[in-house]
Amino acid sequence: MAAGKSRFKKLIGQIHLWLGLTSGIIVIIISLTGCLFVFQKEISDITYRKTFYVNPAGSILPFSELQQRAQQAMGAAKPINSVTTYKDPSKAWEFMAYKANDTAITYFGVMEHYQSVFVDPHTGIVTGTRNYKYDFFSIVKYIHWSLLLNTKYGQPVIGYATLIFVIMTITGLILWWPKKWNRANRRKSFRIKWDAKFKRLNYDLHNVPGFYAMLIALVIALTGMVWAFQWFEKAVYAAAAGTTKASERKQVKSDSTATASANPLDIAFTEAVKQLPDCQRIGVSPAYGKEGTIYMFGYRGKETYYDYDQLQFDQYTGKMLLRTNLQEHNGGERLIGMNYDIHVGAIAGLPGKILAFIISLICASLPITGFYIWWGRRHNKPVYKANVNREL
Repeated sequence: MAAGKSRFKKLIGQIHLWLGLTSGIIVIIISLTGCLFVFQKEISDITYRKTFYVNPAGSILPFSELQQRAQQAMGAAKPINSVTTYKDPSKAWEFMAYKANDTAITYFGVMEHYQSVFVDPHTGIVTGTRNYKYDFFSIVKYIHWSLLLNTKYGQPVIGYATLIFVIMTITGLILWWPKKWNRANRRKSFRIKWDAKFKRLNYDLHNVPGFYAMLIALVIALTGMVWAFQWFEKAVYAAAAGTTKASERKQVKSDSTATASANPLDIAFTEAVKQLPDCQRIGVSPAYGKEGTIYMFGYRGKETYYDYDQLQFDQYTGKMLLRTNLQEHNGGERLIGMNYDIHVGAIAGLPGKILAFIISLICASLPITGFYIWWGRRHNKPVYKANVNREL
């Protein structure tokens, strides 16, 4: 039996080793960019404070007037196609113009333009602009997302590297698992010997933090795989919803034969504010086509995206046509909707983001410490053994 276990662990060790050597550099890149991106909102709020925040003075101007001023600042060649408004009167509203070119190979070719204009909702004064195409955190995000390649090229690479990381996490747990759970083994498995020589310290820095980070690291990796692989997203949806079928939703259209109101967008937004009194943000998407509807998304969280209700309005009259509440979503839709907030730790607030940062930093260190373990063995250098009954 002991010999069988030894052969099994040797096989697991070879799988762990070669998968690690194959994916190590990409895992480091993914993990470090994840660390950098976690606090992008907090850092941006400080860096662009004069752009993001205003001194509240008076009532809110009509939505259409604010959009018109933002469009003038943006330029006619870049039509605004997304707006974020805030319940907090001290925050400027963001008017975004985005256009992609899916035939390009790199991120910079894909993003034809990706810009925002920020407007004081009380005065209509433009507080600033941001060109997200060249923004530091946007570049970090898209390195993390697709290695600065078009999503259809870069995402599979990121996805398979993440899948390999999941396998390595499981094989790493098998290799870490002590043969005997005595007191000495517990100390060696759960504690780092900080005063040890480099080889022993490096070994501990690979195994001990790796064990403590394992569960959260798996959650982060698996939520990343939801975006990378359609089959995995469907599996997660089916597991949470108990079905592979998407929920049926009522379809509504704008009535192009109706008598148009003077300012349908203002009518729609005013109604949305009444309908969504508990929401911290309202996202607005304009109608497309003759029968398209105006979409408004009410987000209850200041930073999270999963807890929202959706409203649709007639683009000609501003009449509300449909409301879809969060409670109407099935388990699969809710879990997929929470995916981003779980992935970045925002679902647990600042403590969750701090935890995500620490775990990502540990994940970035694992390929490095693992490489040094392999390098020492490859050159026949002595490597610390935890105990006589435990293989490295």
